[in-house]
Amino acid sequence: MKILVIQQKMIGDVLTSTILLEALRLNYPQAELHYLIHEHTKPVLENNPFIDKILVFTPELKVSKKSLWEFRKAIAETGYYAVIDVYSKLGSAFLTKASKALVRVGYEKWYTRFAYTHTYATKNSCTIDEGLAIENRLLLLQPLIKNLKYIPKPKIHLLPDEIKRGMRILLENKVDLGKPLFMIGILGSSVEKTYPPVYMAKLLDYIVKHTGAQLLFNFIPSQQKEAYALYDLCEESTRKNCFLGVYGRDLRTFLSITAHCGAFIGNEGGAANMAKALNVPTFSIFSPWILKEAWNSYEKNGSNVSVHLKDFNPDIYLKHPKKYKNISQELYLQFPPEWILPELNKFLDRYSPSPLTIPKGV
Repeated sequence: MKILVIQQKMIGDVLTSTILLEALRLNYPQAELHYLIHEHTKPVLENNPFIDKILVFTPELKVSKKSLWEFRKAIAETGYYAVIDVYSKLGSAFLTKASKALVRVGYEKWYTRFAYTHTYATKNSCTIDEGLAIENRLLLLQPLIKNLKYIPKPKIHLLPDEIKRGMRILLENKVDLGKPLFMIGILGSSVEKTYPPVYMAKLLDYIVKHTGAQLLFNFIPSQQKEAYALYDLCEESTRKNCFLGVYGRDLRTFLSITAHCGAFIGNEGGAANMAKALNVPTFSIFSPWILKEAWNSYEKNGSNVSVHLKDFNPDIYLKHPKKYKNISQELYLQFPPEWILPELNKFLDRYSPSPLTIPKGV
């Protein structure tokens, strides 16, 4: 039996939807499980034991009707028993319909209803600690798993050599293994999801003063200008504790470094989700236009914390947060670091630093 899961979206979405594959593996151990994604999200799936085959929706498929037709034909000829379309957009609905699978599952939308044998309306409020994004994904398992006994957690699967590589990078850059080490999410996936740098700098100044922590910035080479701009906004004592030369030049390197950090602190997004999947505690700052309830997962025990403007000034929100995307920058300015610091302080006080251990063979 072959089952296909479709999630053509961002890294956080792709990582979160891996719980479906783990649940399917536990309930259908002999099934062949395939996962359809975009190319740039593939690194978070490496070494995942619950995925038998990764299918990539390439940019060419968006512009070439011939390539898309051939891709749909290959999907149809694979002989899937079930297709779970987490993406549930028009394009993925056509792929799901083309699969001719006996069981075709998606979210309830009037314009894609034709493609599925089972549809489910997403929930607006969460009832489990795993978060709304996970709770809504679990809905899609109902035609295949009647009594889900265990809710998997998204996981990043690093190899021992990758963990060693991350430690070597820290050692080569003279990071003090006896002091706290935090990964800072300095940027969101867009300007609309990025906490103002002048505000972020004040938070970083507080972190260093409060804990003496060493800070690593999460950015890619093309974002070096933004990284140094934030660095320049920090106080001199903070800058002395920043290691701008330590960053992930590719996603797997970022993961290998983050695995050694005591916490991830910064903008909510894919990096925060990856940190959670590595069991690294997170403190996430949500954009004013993002629905916090959808992604503030695993916060019950206090190891993960998130803040949102709505937590402090709910009167602003007369509509769904997404309706405020166009004025996100204006709303960010109404979310000063002074509001965040008390919650950040509680998070830092719960953090108990312990010296990093150098893996054998490094």
